[in-house]
Amino acid sequence: MPSRRARRIKHSLTGDIILDNNKPLENKQTTTDIEKLYDASDKLVEEIEKVVIGKRDVIVMLMTALLASGHVLIEDVPGVGKTTLAAALAKAAGLSYKRAQFTPDVMASDITGFNIYNQKEGAFEFREGLVMCNILLADEINRASPKTQSSLLEAMEEKRVTVDGKTYDIPDPFIVIATENPTGFVGTYPLPEAQLDRFAVKLRMGYPSMEEELRIIGDRRESSPLDAVKPAADRSMILDMRSACEQVYIAPALYKYIVLLVSATRRHPKLSLGASPRASIVLMKTAQAYAFMHRRDYVIPEDIASIYRTTVSHRLILSQEAKIARVDTNAVLTEILHETAVPFESGEKQTYSKD
Repeated sequence: MPSRRARRIKHSLTGDIILDNNKPLENKQTTTDIEKLYDASDKLVEEIEKVVIGKRDVIVMLMTALLASGHVLIEDVPGVGKTTLAAALAKAAGLSYKRAQFTPDVMASDITGFNIYNQKEGAFEFREGLVMCNILLADEINRASPKTQSSLLEAMEEKRVTVDGKTYDIPDPFIVIATENPTGFVGTYPLPEAQLDRFAVKLRMGYPSMEEELRIIGDRRESSPLDAVKPAADRSMILDMRSACEQVYIAPALYKYIVLLVSATRRHPKLSLGASPRASIVLMKTAQAYAFMHRRDYVIPEDIASIYRTTVSHRLILSQEAKIARVDTNAVLTEILHETAVPFESGEKQTYSKD
């Protein structure tokens, strides 16, 4: 039998929001199945935390992106654990994993694959590129040439590659986890706007605290913590989690809230380029996955506000005046959050912001 959801949910910061008019909703998983998936997602986070210490929020957002079928860009200085985070996720999730070390001499064919003539068979045969996996780590992506960076566009958007006119499907699920050093470092290229727009979220690791760094060096004294990571899921379970995320309920009022937040970037005087409609879609899907990661089958305004900056900031271009004033995109998005009210189905409005 399809389950029925409560018509209203009390949220401590926003009051009552009408979530449903008592219509039944079809669920593919039973309550027991959902609880098992919730438990598995918690276990995945715990396994990754064995290696990446003190970064639970980053790990949760990485898992959120995976379950929302979104790609991840991690920007930070060298040595803070960007590559280790991706490797730990692949091992804990039981997914196939490949690493591409991007350098100026890496060619597009290394990423997508290429045809080579087989003299024995007297025919050309396809040699798979690095994208043929579940998780592709594009390490230091901004050290490769723009042409090589652009070779990822079709794979990231269409989940396939085309070589010499023939199309090859990429395994499902598939996400790109790209790491980059901040622009301005020696030998780096800025990512094209079209490629940035294809990343669901942009994360920063940050330096650990003194206590966390003491744990890090202690754990690595004799062996790598990656050896201690055990698979907490497999490909089938990840696909089940993703299916459960797609069933997470979003109230019509919250669809409007998403559009209001995204469209506000297109009118803001401090921005010369706002977020595209793709950002609205990503924000919706990521909010569903974020609610799932918090063991809920419905989205609340706090979910949207919590991930708003992470999913939108890298899609924006500041105006020249804002750059001169040293304003950053996160400050602009925080301002938009403060000024945007959550629309209620009852016609009431209440401003919601999350610092």
